Amino acid sequence: MTPMRKFRLGSLFGIPIQLDLTFLIVLPLFAWLIGSQVTELASVLGELWGVSIDPAILTAGSMPWIVGVVAALGLFAGVVLHELGHSLVAMRYGFEIDSITLWIFGGIAQFTEMPEDWRQELAVALAGPAVSVALGAILYGLFLGVTAIPQALRFVVGYLAMLNLVLAVFNLLPAFPMDGGRVLRALLARNQPYARATKIAAEVGKVFALLLGLAGLLGGNLILIGIAFFVYIGASGEAQQTVMKAAFEGVTVRDVMTDAADVITVSPETTVEALIEQMFTERHTGYPVVQNERVVGLVALEDAQSVKPVEREAFTVKDVMSTELATIDASADAMTAITEMQRNGVGRLLVEEAGDFVGLVTRTDLMTAFNIIESSGRVGGTGRLSGTSVTPDVGQGRLR
Repeated sequence: MTPMRKFRLGSLFGIPIQLDLTFLIVLPLFAWLIGSQVTELASVLGELWGVSIDPAILTAGSMPWIVGVVAALGLFAGVVLHELGHSLVAMRYGFEIDSITLWIFGGIAQFTEMPEDWRQELAVALAGPAVSVALGAILYGLFLGVTAIPQALRFVVGYLAMLNLVLAVFNLLPAFPMDGGRVLRALLARNQPYARATKIAAEVGKVFALLLGLAGLLGGNLILIGIAFFVYIGASGEAQQTVMKAAFEGVTVRDVMTDAADVITVSPETTVEALIEQMFTERHTGYPVVQNERVVGLVALEDAQSVKPVEREAFTVKDVMSTELATIDASADAMTAITEMQRNGVGRLLVEEAGDFVGLVTRTDLMTAFNIIESSGRVGGTGRLSGTSVTPDVGQGRLR
């Protein structure tokens, strides 16, 4: 899933707290759901905590919607604290946290790098539920111990106590990449490679995602269906990322790039019509643009397609090429190249060494190398084949 536009709310312990636009959809929904069911929820709390709450007070005038909004805001405050628990423990182990983001399915703490030591991951994974349990216990204590507060406020406190405990239990389901799935991966990684542990945890997570989705369909719960979809996609994505990282261990950009001498380039004076014809003939979708033996830009198929067919003879590569060049050092890890392509939204990177252009690496180069390593059965080893570097003979890549 691709997150929508984000807004920064502030920071806690130096960690930016962000609000995804999708949160503005789910917050009113939660407020409405809580407000429209205050009578039923008051009955549930009465049975659960053994304390009677007068539903007449909760249903008077606009009180249901006030209670709904306050409870929804309190719920997401608890989600932020849950993610903060993960983040602070991770920071204690030296990991950086990019941000904590509230979105349609709750909260996400975005790490620059995930811990691969099983003890560290176990501690980080358990920290969030531990915070939710502690918060639920504190709110439960307030609910029982502080009786001289308005009934509506007491309802909110009791409701949030229950929700935080439910949040902790739900997150501990072994549905990777949820907290319970990360706990499972940490335990599996005690006696087997991290990539293998991730694949097993991801498969278990997919099964739970299917069960959650089925429960959501049978119960007509769209939120549960959405969470199931998120879990399934998240498990697949992180498993692939982890396996790729293990496969590319010890592999550098130099190992998979096309050397500069073999890279096909175009001139900035080439017409767009001629460029498209060259792309069709050579089946390449992008080229470095060279002028006076210096790379001055990159041109891709979508750049050429931005010109109307009847005008392509009148426009040149110089008119449509990108001059914002995404580069990477030849000695960088191959996995870093993938990260840079994702960050810059490109399918190829210029490779430099001491400031000189020495080659080109494409997404196809990297995926071909990964397929070769994976098929060799050496994932999790050195990332090499028979002691030699992986250099697939794919030129500049046929497709992005």
